[in-house]
Amino acid sequence: MTWWRSHNVRVRLTLWYVTAMLVVLAVYAAVVFWFVSRNASETLNSRIRSDFQWAAAMVDQTPEGGIAWSYDDITEEESFWFQMWSPEGALLFQNVEARNSPLPRSRELALQSDDSIVAVDHPVAPVRVLTRRGRIGDTPVIIQVARSERTMRDELRQLALILTLGLPLAVAIAGLGGYTLARRALLPIERMTDRARTITAERLHDRLPVHNPDDEMGRLATVFNQTLARLEESFDQMRRFTADVSHQLRTPLTAIRSVGEVGLREHREEAAYRSIIGSMLEEADRLASLVDRLLMLSRAETGEARVSAEVFDLYDLAQEVAGHLEVLAEEKRQAIVCERAGTPLDADRDGPRAYADRFVIRQALINLVDNAIKFSPVGGRIRIRVADSRDEAIVEVIDSGGGIDPGARARIFDRFYRAANAETPGAGLGLSIARGAAEANGGRLTLAASGPGGSTFQIALPRATPRRRRAAV
Repeated sequence: MTWWRSHNVRVRLTLWYVTAMLVVLAVYAAVVFWFVSRNASETLNSRIRSDFQWAAAMVDQTPEGGIAWSYDDITEEESFWFQMWSPEGALLFQNVEARNSPLPRSRELALQSDDSIVAVDHPVAPVRVLTRRGRIGDTPVIIQVARSERTMRDELRQLALILTLGLPLAVAIAGLGGYTLARRALLPIERMTDRARTITAERLHDRLPVHNPDDEMGRLATVFNQTLARLEESFDQMRRFTADVSHQLRTPLTAIRSVGEVGLREHREEAAYRSIIGSMLEEADRLASLVDRLLMLSRAETGEARVSAEVFDLYDLAQEVAGHLEVLAEEKRQAIVCERAGTPLDADRDGPRAYADRFVIRQALINLVDNAIKFSPVGGRIRIRVADSRDEAIVEVIDSGGGIDPGARARIFDRFYRAANAETPGAGLGLSIARGAAEANGGRLTLAASGPGGSTFQIALPRATPRRRRAAV
């Protein structure tokens, strides 16, 4: 196995190809040899039967009662072994070939005369003998004809020699062709390998060559290029994230440093120092809040966010969030209204029940309502609408702002993203955190609608089924 793995794919493919060709050609040669030998054997038997018919026609009875061979003018190729016996086993006639090459079992076969072709051993080569009863005039006789297997065996030996010598040559040619084909087939992979070696973190814009996008190599290169594109996008996002984090962290740190330096320039009263320290603590709280948000977002994106699922009423949660942010809304003379499927929700009526982490979803809903307050005009109206379907519990936050620019809708859930014309303060993390919170609980956050009349953000969560309620209890 170590030797096998130490060779490259071309060599292994060639060895597999040569092995397969060797097996196929060996089987093919064996089948050809068997087929030819079978046909040659049947041809020899047919010639022996034809010899019998011809010999029976050429033998005649003399007036004295003897046997006469009426046709002696035959060529060497047409000659065959022939002799005739009486039913009692007396030799009546034999031609020249039979006299020159007597067979030891000829009389025994004549007495059996079972009309079959039998192979008899001979010093040169086995001889096939056909023994059959016949008549010469009114006299019953036993006729024997025979032919040697030497010619057939010589031909089969030559065929075997040709197949034996030709098989290694054919395998060698096949191996050379297989190596050439494997090299040409794997050439695109070598080119992709050479190009891939040059791609680094600074050259993620490079791509692997795609010569034929429809074959396997082309599809492989296309998949790698798509992976490189995703990596390039991830690296770009990481660079932007690092730059944005650095900028967001620098702002409160700069404020803390600036306030501290101002406080140290001259001696101040205790109230002034308290004000300076309060400003520094406020910036420190903002910095800690930013770090907490980044940590929560990172855990949500990596799937490490810990959630404790429970059954809770979305209407109660909506009212709780509305009461929590009511002070911010009053500063802009805005109203926060809770609704159910487009109609005011009765206080004594239960709302849709979700199966998720209530604390995490509460934070996501706070982020959405906080954004709605920021982007709605003074005197505007924010609606928190709850509904349910067969499998989901839904909560929607609807503001009365000017809507989101169509070109920015694809990026509003990106970290630190803020539209170019954004005037409201913020770090650009609220929607990212809200989406991560929804996805960590098996739900989703989407922009359901946006236009001049406002935007609608929808959180869809798993609905509390009876089985989940029993599990929660």
